[in-house]
Amino acid sequence: MKISIAGAGYVGLVTGVCLAEIGHNVTCVDVDEKKIEILKAGKSPIYEPGLEELMIKNKERLTYTTDYRSAYKNADVIFIAVGTPEKKDGSANLKYVYEATRQIAESIEKDCIVAVKSTVPVGTSDKVEKMLKENLRHNVHVEVVSNPEFLSQGTAVRDTLKAHRIVLGVESKHAEEVMRKVYDGFGQPYVITDRKSAEMIKYASNDFLALKISYINEIANLCEIVGANIEDVAKGMGMDPRIGDKFLQAGIGYGGSCFPKDTKALHWLANFYDYELKTIKAAIEVNESQKIKLIKKAKKYYDSFNGLTVAVLGLTFKPGTDDLREAPSLQNISILLEDGANIKAWDPVGIENYKKIYPNEIKYCNTIEETIKDADICFIFTEWPQIKNFDVSLFAKLMKYPLVLDGRNCYDLEKVKKAGIIYESIGRSTVNGLLK
Repeated sequence: MKISIAGAGYVGLVTGVCLAEIGHNVTCVDVDEKKIEILKAGKSPIYEPGLEELMIKNKERLTYTTDYRSAYKNADVIFIAVGTPEKKDGSANLKYVYEATRQIAESIEKDCIVAVKSTVPVGTSDKVEKMLKENLRHNVHVEVVSNPEFLSQGTAVRDTLKAHRIVLGVESKHAEEVMRKVYDGFGQPYVITDRKSAEMIKYASNDFLALKISYINEIANLCEIVGANIEDVAKGMGMDPRIGDKFLQAGIGYGGSCFPKDTKALHWLANFYDYELKTIKAAIEVNESQKIKLIKKAKKYYDSFNGLTVAVLGLTFKPGTDDLREAPSLQNISILLEDGANIKAWDPVGIENYKKIYPNEIKYCNTIEETIKDADICFIFTEWPQIKNFDVSLFAKLMKYPLVLDGRNCYDLEKVKKAGIIYESIGRSTVNGLLK
């Protein structure tokens, strides 16, 4: 099939490349000329394992352009995969969705299906179809489908090629049949429903996972108070199939492009209809507080960070991505800098993006050893494998004062006890290896 995708960002690019992998001819459209030039050169503008390899493998079936008219003109299916950033009030900004919709309406010259893949409030696909039909330049038949994505950064290619389900919100048998032709090559189960239910499935799924994270973090905080171990608690919970063991890793909160934005958007939508989702509101509040958990712990050791050498390990919101959106490191580093800290930071892929925010305020290091050398305190914000596999005894050997505050529970407590450091994590006992 001939498929065009509005938006060559994270969702659009991964979707397009994976659709090319199963044999479709795909054109990715974006307004960013620099990004399109990078893509034409066979390079991925985002860090995502396996993506660039698939781009190269399927280059004969992939086209990248800024010319939306030629891209949409004769497409069988057009995906809208543009961003829906958060507004100040927490609602989703649909400016780019509606802009893409108008461009599609101006351009299409044959019957087609428009699939909304962007995460949008319930009822948006209905508005998109209405706008399309009101702005059509040619006498064609167009239908809109809600087709939410369930990609996780760092595993997005796998999540697409081996998805647990494909959700199709359709209002006609014809639309369903066309979308099945798009996806049948993946061999994945379908959930066929109406458009509004499909849109709600996306929000309900993401927000439930955010709830699990906030819940286990609250339990972790209580574990610290009463002397329980959150890892044992999570293990005991996760063995119950009704609960499951996913998203039960205690830490300093969730970040990224989805959970923060989607929880706020659903909370806003409920309020718009004079209904309050108390659980979602609580998850948002817990997560915001959890992000600065390590700063609060550090205050037990230092009244001020002024003049201290602070080592930061991990800048991205999670391993496997260079994405900094809503990363806990951002809020923490802002506080540290305001308090006069001298920061040295390491991350395997996130430094270049971080330099766009802090080009000169931070010393960026090439190794973990360089980062922690002569540091007064070390914060761990991202559980990169390089950090988890790091020899903990080196903290004592290289740091000026071996105080390690771990927001991702990277290290085994027994190993830490032998390392000769002070170590605090989330929901577990404090280890003071200096007291011997």
